Formats: sequence, structure tokens, C-alpha cells
Amino acid sequence: MELVRLLTEQLGVSPDQAQGGAGLLFKLAKDKLGTDDYSQIARQVPGIDSLVESAPGPGMLGSALKGFASNIGGGNADVGNLAGLAGGFSKLGLDTGMVSQFIPVILSFVQSKGGDALKGTLSKVLG
Repeated sequence: MELVRLLTEQLGVSPDQAQGGAGLLFKLAKDKLGTDDYSQIARQVPGIDSLVESAPGPGMLGSALKGFASNIGGGNADVGNLAGLAGGFSKLGLDTGMVSQFIPVILSFVQSKGGDALKGTLSKVLG
């Protein structure tokens, strides 16, 4: 899979880590974007469904942080999303700082497949 290869080459992660990390980010996009927006991305990213299916769960810490974040500050969704991603990345044996390294590679990949508008759509969720 082209995206997994790019992530392993550019970030020095294993193929399983690349697949799981990309899956976590695309799962977040699937959960947060409308069906139409996500479908546009899914049409341009080969194997996106298998990536999403390979995404690990957030784990106990990620779930607890996500629940805590939704109970404070009017339910800050961004904090909850980051907690879930951090827990999932941790399960993959990746430092939580890797989330910020995966995002530009994935956005660039989506842009190369579907153009600036599609990258902009995904950027709404991934920042």
C-alpha cells in the first residue's frame, strides 16, 4: 500500500505502525466528517477501509482521558480526539508526538490523490 510505504520511509516506523497510525487518523476523519466528505476521501485513498479496520482502540488511558475531556470545558472535542489518538498510538508502540508527524504525510498523500479541496476537507479534522 502506497501510503504505508510513504509513512515507513519518511518516519522510520514499521509497516504495522504505519498502517495502524494511518488507520487511527482516518477513523477519526470517518467519525468526524459527514458521510459525503468522508466518501470523497475514501474514493481517493486505496485501502482506506482496511486501514480503518486495523486501527487499535484507544486503550484504557485514552478512553479515560477522552471521557474526562468531554466532561470539562464544555466538552472540548479536540482534547478528547487527541487523547484517543494518543492512546491508539501508544498501543502501536509509538510516542504520542508521532501523531503530529503522521498528519502532514497523510495530508500530502491525500492532496496528491484528490487535490487541494480534498486535503482541505481532511484538514478540518486533522488540523
